[in-house]
Amino acid sequence: MPLVASSLHETIRAAGGAIPFRDFMNIALYGEDGFYARRGEAGRRGDFITSPEVGPLFATVLARALDAWWKEMGSPESFTVMEVGAGPGTLARGLIAAQPECSKVWTYVAVEISEQQRAKHPSGVISLAEIPEGKFTGVVIANELLDNLAFDLCVFDQEWRESWIGLNGDQLVEVLQPLSEPSPFLPVFAKHGARVPVQREAQEWLRSILQKIENGRVLVFDYCTPLTAMAAAQPWREWLRTYVGHEKGQHYLNIPGHQDITTQVMIDQLAAVKAPESVRSQSQFLQLWGIDELVEEGRLAWEAAAAAPNLAAMKMRSRISEAAALLDPNGLGSFSALTFTP
Repeated sequence: MPLVASSLHETIRAAGGAIPFRDFMNIALYGEDGFYARRGEAGRRGDFITSPEVGPLFATVLARALDAWWKEMGSPESFTVMEVGAGPGTLARGLIAAQPECSKVWTYVAVEISEQQRAKHPSGVISLAEIPEGKFTGVVIANELLDNLAFDLCVFDQEWRESWIGLNGDQLVEVLQPLSEPSPFLPVFAKHGARVPVQREAQEWLRSILQKIENGRVLVFDYCTPLTAMAAAQPWREWLRTYVGHEKGQHYLNIPGHQDITTQVMIDQLAAVKAPESVRSQSQFLQLWGIDELVEEGRLAWEAAAAAPNLAAMKMRSRISEAAALLDPNGLGSFSALTFTP
């Protein structure tokens, strides 16, 4: 039996026969032998592509926003850029290469739970497994982090009930239990079998990180749904997904530890902690901070060097294809970019 499955079975039996879905998800993704502890990684050789892996353009645009926010704060000499869920450090490398003005004074903190991914972080960052204690001035970046935080899975079966995970022999099965606590985000009525995520862990993450910021912002990129009730009206496989090796995975109870489990982020649940300062699509955010200008700069640089192109010119040309992927309304461009202030 795979190690994660064995650990889950032991935990379920020790708990009296069933555990909440959030506990199942935490073990499957972040347990000692979980997906992110052993193999899960963004990148072309990993399991999924996030915006920083498309190429350096995403970081180059984000560097502009960081500089603008730093100057808006009065160009403080103590300025922290904290990336939570930093993966192998791709965004950190891109931001360091972009050399924003604020990088002269910043402290770049890359927080990543996976030891094997922290080992890949670039020099010039403080690499940590957990968010450090203490308050700071700066910007927190969470790129596709909140969709992976464990959540309670609620199912409508004449009334809203909670999905727990139990065993039928060696098979993981779903067991519906009464709600452990009420949630204001559950619609009063829904179709039989409707499901929604209740994202208390994401709410607590936002609440906790906002309390640490004395002056600054939290910037969240993720695939989002405005209202929890909208998820209840959708087929659950449209918002609760699994991935492995750049392909959609199996049912979330299958092969635990060997596939990612991810959900749409419910904006109304985050807004219950703090109303966002801004809500834009990723496409709108990147255009606000000058992606079109950078692409045009790349096009002109390529045309000027086309007769005898060098590596620098080829990198500038790549901005055209990178922008197409980052702005794709049916892909990364449709993601949400949320900002929060303390």
